Amino acid sequence: MPTLRGTLALMTTLPDIARATCERLGLLEPGAPVLALVSGGADSTALLRLLASGDLGRLGAITVLHVNHLLREEAADADAAFVRALCAELGVACRIERYDVAAYAAEEGLNLEDAGRRVRYRFAEDELDALCDSAGVARAAGRIAVAHNRDDRIETFLMRAIKGAGSGGLSSIPYRRGRIVRPLLDVDRLAIRTWLTELGQPWREDASNADTTRLRALIRSEIVPVAERVNPLFRETLARSIDLLAADDRLLATMADAFGRDFAEIVPGVSVTFDREWVRTLDRAMARRTVRAALLEAFPEASRLESAHVEAIVDGLSEAAFARDLPGGLRASTEYDRLVVSHTAQAPCVVAPSLLPLPGIADLGSAGQVTAEEVACGDIAGTPDSVTISVGGLERLVVDGVRPGDRMRPLGMAGTRKLSDLLIDAKIPRRLRCSTPVVRDGERIVWLAGVRMSEEYRVDSSSTRAVRLTWSHSEEDC
Repeated sequence: MPTLRGTLALMTTLPDIARATCERLGLLEPGAPVLALVSGGADSTALLRLLASGDLGRLGAITVLHVNHLLREEAADADAAFVRALCAELGVACRIERYDVAAYAAEEGLNLEDAGRRVRYRFAEDELDALCDSAGVARAAGRIAVAHNRDDRIETFLMRAIKGAGSGGLSSIPYRRGRIVRPLLDVDRLAIRTWLTELGQPWREDASNADTTRLRALIRSEIVPVAERVNPLFRETLARSIDLLAADDRLLATMADAFGRDFAEIVPGVSVTFDREWVRTLDRAMARRTVRAALLEAFPEASRLESAHVEAIVDGLSEAAFARDLPGGLRASTEYDRLVVSHTAQAPCVVAPSLLPLPGIADLGSAGQVTAEEVACGDIAGTPDSVTISVGGLERLVVDGVRPGDRMRPLGMAGTRKLSDLLIDAKIPRRLRCSTPVVRDGERIVWLAGVRMSEEYRVDSSSTRAVRLTWSHSEEDC
């Protein structure tokens, strides 16, 4: 028997609820491309069907991105096959990417969930840029559609409340952040599964979702049911409370952003310089928000800062000789009337994973960019920073950094060598090795930028298509 919550949710159809959410908040731009992140689970399957059917409005081209994290072996391959088949059935373009999230998590010191999320969104941003450019639409109009539902929002709130969070964290999952939108955030999980069942639409189940050693699964299976026994409308009432918190948080965040622009000099990827006297005029709560806002604008890795780090920086504004190392290779220190946060000299600069369309550009932030352009197969002249490769029917490559154990077959050699050895042979300084891009075709290495390309991608008489890859270094050292 459905719960009272489920019965109420189903009084209005799922498409009606999702469409009303999109219209109320202006989540989707008419005629603009939409990239849907689809795992194959019930939520993303429902989102894809809604987008493909036009239930959410007259949109531009719909494209699906599915990222195989290489964590669940046969089950992950089956998820990818399911998504590909569903896209074919619905007539939707589908991109399947394979990426070793475990290796990336180890490099960055992240848990698997956080690493997977970063990889998915980085690939999604690159893909959406390409879709908008191809359609002749402003990039800001494109949308990345994600299938979080109201249960996800409730569970996230409880997780953060248990671990400790401020109003920003307790406002939980937003309907929109930048180009990322969540049309199903007002829909319960039960309603989604009921709707799919009525359509006769199967979905994939991830067995790890039932593992109660994970906090989210524990909350879902034990804590939420207890709360519902106390208040059968628990989800509805808590969702309204979250909306109120989110509204307050947006106002405070807007004020903090303004103070950050007025009281700090921000050079993205390089430094944030706070005027100590001006920031000290703020209430402490607003000073905390201002410091965090400015740091997040300058450094994506600042999302890893805990409240204790921000508190220490606020305290440091009043200290003439303050210095503190921070996560992500950042360091805060006072310099006369300023407090500067920047990368330490020894800070690792890891190349974030990026998609490289053929032709196209992969923006690597502080590591520069890699450009791919079509050339004639006979045009093979190159330099250490520019090589010509045979690509056949490839549509894209992936660019990231060197991973432990990486090997390739260098051009002109019969055997393979470790990338770490190639970097040493090329006399690449240790501090620059972690910022050397690696171009990959799935799990094969195409080019160690600035050093050597792979023999497997040599242009020869059998080549039908060639692309020149060029690495343009950033003006800033990592």
